[in-house]
Amino acid sequence: MPVLKDITLGQYFPGTSVVHRLDPRVKIILVVSYIAALFLAKGLYGYALSLCYLALAAAVSGIKPIQLVRGLRPMLFIVIFTAVLNILYIPGEHELFTVFSLSVTLEGVTTAIYMIMRLFMLVTCTFLLTYTTSPIMLTAAIEKLLAPFKLLRLPVHELAMMMTIALRMVPTLIEETDKIMSAQKARGADFESGNILKRAKALVPLLVPLFVSSFRRADELAVAMECRCYHGGAGRTKMKQLRVTAPDFAVAVPSLLYFAGCVTVGRLL
Repeated sequence: MPVLKDITLGQYFPGTSVVHRLDPRVKIILVVSYIAALFLAKGLYGYALSLCYLALAAAVSGIKPIQLVRGLRPMLFIVIFTAVLNILYIPGEHELFTVFSLSVTLEGVTTAIYMIMRLFMLVTCTFLLTYTTSPIMLTAAIEKLLAPFKLLRLPVHELAMMMTIALRMVPTLIEETDKIMSAQKARGADFESGNILKRAKALVPLLVPLFVSSFRRADELAVAMECRCYHGGAGRTKMKQLRVTAPDFAVAVPSLLYFAGCVTVGRLL
């Protein structure tokens, strides 16, 4: 199924760009700040400035545009469905036309356009984080950022490890699903003909082998970690130590000021 192959969340593309070399903690903070700016910014100017920053970050990262577009394709149905709901059900003073006794207003269309832009930019910035950060560095960064919660006796290292493993398993499970579908197609299964309900029912036979494969992979991973004497974060050392350097500050400070400017400009204009 082409849609499955388009899901690229969790993949890592090695590189030597400025974005790749940034401290992963800085990248996580910038992504969270960018998402906050997206939801706080209002109006066309705020979203336009946010889009310019994202385009610049994507260009500097060296990630091919086709990879970003492929990652967005599986979201099209959800985005279009949500946009239609916004167009049909958001009231406003400037009515454009009527569809099945539902008024389509200029305010509804504007809200739908902003929502589409916000979702696409949100997902794209998240993809840039996973595309340019290895799972190991991502785990270390999450653990460092969650370190204050150790005072509450939370298993910070284990939580960071679980989150990263879950993210890393997404492309693996997609690849496994594609293999199972190919094997069942060779035996006469049909996943592409019929309406949506028939296609959904045709996917049910995939669930059992997929669950079995997932549990098998989880068991193999647990055995491998145990054989390597993994017992959580207590007493563990790291080969690569995270250090925030001058280039990190040179990117982080202007970026945070830029996000503040996006919010301010979007609210004033």
